[in-house]
Amino acid sequence: MGSWSVSTHRGLVQWQGLLLVASLLNFWSQPTTAQVRVESVDALEGNYVTLSIRHNAQNVAYIVWYRGRTFDKHYMIAHLSVSSAISRSVPSDERAIVQKDGSLLLKNVTVEDSDFYTVLVQLEGCQKMIACGRLDVYPHVSVPTLLASSTTVRENKDAVVFTCNTNAEIIQWLFNFKYVRYTQRMKLSHDRRNLTIDPVQREDAGNYQCKASNPKSSRRSAVVRLSVEFE
Repeated sequence: MGSWSVSTHRGLVQWQGLLLVASLLNFWSQPTTAQVRVESVDALEGNYVTLSIRHNAQNVAYIVWYRGRTFDKHYMIAHLSVSSAISRSVPSDERAIVQKDGSLLLKNVTVEDSDFYTVLVQLEGCQKMIACGRLDVYPHVSVPTLLASSTTVRENKDAVVFTCNTNAEIIQWLFNFKYVRYTQRMKLSHDRRNLTIDPVQREDAGNYQCKASNPKSSRRSAVVRLSVEFE
């Protein structure tokens, strides 16, 4: 990762100075009536993500971002001096950058980055604006594996159980490439990973799949074909 100062020593001194200033401002300042808003974001792991802010202030001195619902100096992750347009991140995590408009850019996000993020907009003088937003990072969904207790069954005599193995929490079922229209003979397990048809009838013959997803990623299983024997 790249350095954000001429030397590590100088960078730490600058950062310690900023922590002291932030502590004093937190003690002296009271929130102003001006408005600031953080837009919450859903993201896929490995991507670059921007937590955008909206505000109506014209006299911004600098902007500081914190992880969590706090503006405690120990949770500070990046800041921007508006007058110099210089953005700095904490030495321990240089993935965070405050952009010129005050939005927070996070690089190569992981599921562990999911959290609330708080922005402090310090105005010239002694006023400040504070707001927070939520970042939720989701993993890439793996292709689910679909298994059947049997792929050839007898009408009105046998039952079949389909099992969808996946790392995703959201599971949907498909029959002949369309979402299943559930009947009284069909039963889903509590976690939706098992679909039971009891008893099987001839109209149940066809292609079955399960779809695994989260808010940012989805995958479908391979097709399992069910044959129904009848007299």
